[in-house]
Amino acid sequence: MNGKNFRLPARRLATVATATALAAGPAALGAAGTAHATGDEGRASAVVLRTGLDVSLLNKTVNVPLAVSLNEVQAPQSAEKATLTAELNGVDGGRPFSVLNAEVAQSKATVEDGRAEGYTRLAHAKVHVPGLPLLSLIEVGQVTSKATCEAGKTPTATSDLLGDVTVLGKKVTLTAGGTTNVKVPGVGDVRLDYSKTEQTSRTAAATALELKVSVNPLKLNVADVQGTLTLARATCETPAEPAQQEDPSTDPGAGSAGDVKPQGESGDEGLAETGGNPMTPYIAGGAVALLLAGGGAVALARRGRS
Repeated sequence: MNGKNFRLPARRLATVATATALAAGPAALGAAGTAHATGDEGRASAVVLRTGLDVSLLNKTVNVPLAVSLNEVQAPQSAEKATLTAELNGVDGGRPFSVLNAEVAQSKATVEDGRAEGYTRLAHAKVHVPGLPLLSLIEVGQVTSKATCEAGKTPTATSDLLGDVTVLGKKVTLTAGGTTNVKVPGVGDVRLDYSKTEQTSRTAAATALELKVSVNPLKLNVADVQGTLTLARATCETPAEPAQQEDPSTDPGAGSAGDVKPQGESGDEGLAETGGNPMTPYIAGGAVALLLAGGGAVALARRGRS
């Protein structure tokens, strides 16, 4: 074997090492920039009716969970629903049982342009539970809830009530943020929380009415209903603030066209002093690899000659 056979692989090794060092730097830099490109786009939800009730029939020999939701929507994918009735099967002798009837039952959730909002509206609505086919659990004139979360602003949550509220046949007066207890002998008890709102630095939630229900008409155990019922709830979560673009005019290193500089002064003074530019680290890395590979080639060549 002669020196030429050793030198050729060494040159190839140096070329490959240099190309690898030069390519790896920009690739790694690009990957680091991509890692920060994603952000939270925010969330919103709205629901007209949600129940979490346990219904016991025939002296608790049959237990039926009453889990119903009406017009429940969620975003980021904005959505809107306006179904006016909610029914349940299997608790009224096999016949459909109407839980809610309303003239207006609307829910909407949107996330766009740095703003997330949930909104729901319920008007002229009646809610029934098994065991009370003729007597409404609650009747409302109109309730609305809205939760708004906008980037850079404090989240807000509100609920409003218009018209009368009747519980188990009794007209009641509600106080925002307060609790009202309604007891009807021989029928049951209902506890109402009106206009419940929750807010944090990034989220908000508003519930128009939340009912804790305990109904057992005349204590006959024909239909014992226990649990909670929610009317008109809206929530939101603030989207991340959009990344701010740097304004070149505010960059201290960016000179305007009208700037006059002394003759002989370089526009890249910092780079001129060090003899560098943005590719300097990669070129330096390639040079080191080239020197190492060249040194190895020389050593191999000398051994071949000896």
